Amino acid sequence: MEALPAGPAPAPRNQMVAGATVASVAMTMLVGGMLGVWALERREAIDAEGSWLPSGVTIPEVPSNVMLIAFLGILSFAHWAQWSAKRDDRPHTIFALAATAFVAVLVLNAQFYIYNQMGIGVADGRYGSMFYAITGAFCALMIAGIVFTLVGLFRYLGGRTHESELLAAHTVIWYALGVVYSAIWFVVYVTK
Repeated sequence: MEALPAGPAPAPRNQMVAGATVASVAMTMLVGGMLGVWALERREAIDAEGSWLPSGVTIPEVPSNVMLIAFLGILSFAHWAQWSAKRDDRPHTIFALAATAFVAVLVLNAQFYIYNQMGIGVADGRYGSMFYAITGAFCALMIAGIVFTLVGLFRYLGGRTHESELLAAHTVIWYALGVVYSAIWFVVYVTK
């Protein structure tokens, strides 16, 4: 009697990428819903008062534009980390993850600079509460992305260099954050 040949190798697991995709869809839906409420509030305020932006409030446009441009760097570094990890290039993977976290912190710094320069509070009418709700949610998502980057960096530094799925999920999250900020940039900062 002959023995049967071994069965096919199991398919690779993709739970991290699937989870990151679900999280990306959730964050996009959250911010999309908030931007929809922003648009309704804006239309009602313009119909009732003639203006949505309170008088005397100016939004610094340069930091918001720099934040959008910085996402090109974040996405490049995140993708570079994934690419380097697949090729078992430890120094470049570590550098790319550290650079991703650093540029993301710079984006948060620019957002806090905007808060400082606007001179409006959360309780200063509908505009202030909506502005801080949307940009505050974005800041919370950015902090979560930074934490995810640091987790990936520390796992990679700890010797788990064959977990390229984690860095693929990391890249998916940062691409979703880039899409989310692009929508916020257009609706909140450009159309005002």
